[in-house]
Parts: sequence; structure tokens; C-alpha cells
Amino acid sequence: MRVLSWLGVVGVVVALGWGALSLSHRDSVSAHSLTASRHPVATAGSYVAVDYSDPAPQRMIPRPKPEPSPTPQPAPAAAPPAPARAAAPPPLVVRTTQQALINQDRARYGLAPLTWSSCLSNVAVANARRMAAQGFISHTNGPNVDLTCGLGRQAGENVGYWSAGVDDSQLNTMFMNSPDHRANILGPYHFAATAWAVDSRGYGYIAVEFS
Repeated sequence: MRVLSWLGVVGVVVALGWGALSLSHRDSVSAHSLTASRHPVATAGSYVAVDYSDPAPQRMIPRPKPEPSPTPQPAPAAAPPAPARAAAPPPLVVRTTQQALINQDRARYGLAPLTWSSCLSNVAVANARRMAAQGFISHTNGPNVDLTCGLGRQAGENVGYWSAGVDDSQLNTMFMNSPDHRANILGPYHFAATAWAVDSRGYGYIAVEFS
């Protein structure tokens, strides 16, 4: 009977061992199927049984915990970038000899001189600065804005540039040699204003407003 009992115990142990092996294999397969979507669970702080020759075989002792990793020091904060400096507006030459040259041209044709207008001057300054900033001459809505000054029912605009900077005499000659620009200089206007702006290359841009 003792032999049978002992064999029975061995059978139970073997059965338990097989069950544990089967369970371990099943758990291994299951764990493997989750590897792609889950992070492994840390085992620090779990418990294991000590050697069975120990007088208290069921006593549980903790596994040694790994040394804590040093806390990484935060990287020093980068200095904030310096704010970009706004580009300085192109320098202006507001009241030049251009209007005096225009009035000389008109006098040669028996026409009355044109009076300076501060309202038209604002339009001329804005257009000269715009052209200097964009680097080429163009018309936008200058004559339409000129009409808002309330100086008359007609308005016109001459624009030009000179690569050597401000040169009223040169631009006046160019305007008078162009039929459309000459028509504005000798047109049925009473007021005018001129403005130059010089870009970073030294190019001068002029706007002349008539009304």
C-alpha cells in the first residue's frame, strides 16, 4: 500500500508537472500573440520559492530588486530665437524738384502750374514705397485713390525708376519723351504731388500723382 501510495503521489506530481508544463506552453503561445500590441510587464518585486531543503519550504522571499536607474537630467532649455528685425522702410525723398520741372514743362505750353497737395502726397509716398519694396514699377489703384482726395473729377499717375537712385531731371526727360506720360504732365489737372523711394540696391522709384 505504501508503494502504491508513493506511486500515487508521484503520479500526482507528474500530473501536476504536466499540467504546469501545458499551462506554461499555453501561456507562452498566448503571450506571444500579444507581443505586437502590448509592452512586456515588469516582474520586479514578484516572489519565488526557496530551495526545498530549507526547513520552511513554503517560506517566500522576494527577488532582489534591480538598482534604480539614475533619473535623467533634463536638457537645458534652448535660448529663444532672437526676434527677427523688421525691414526698414525704403528711404523717401518726398518733395523733390520733379514738380518744379513739371510746372516748367507746362509753362512752355502756356498751361497753369500745378499746386502741391498733401493728400496726393500720401498716395505718392505709398506707391513709391510699394514699388521699392517689390523691386519693380507698376500701377495699382493710384488714380482711383487720387480721386478720393476730392480735388477734381480727373486723376492720373506717372511712375518710373532709375538704377542710379534719385534723378529728377532724368525722369522728367523720360516722362516728356513718352506720349502717355507727357499727356499727364500737360493734362487738365490743378494739383500734383511726387515722392521717391530708394531700395537696398540703390534703385530709385518715383510716383507722381495728378488731380
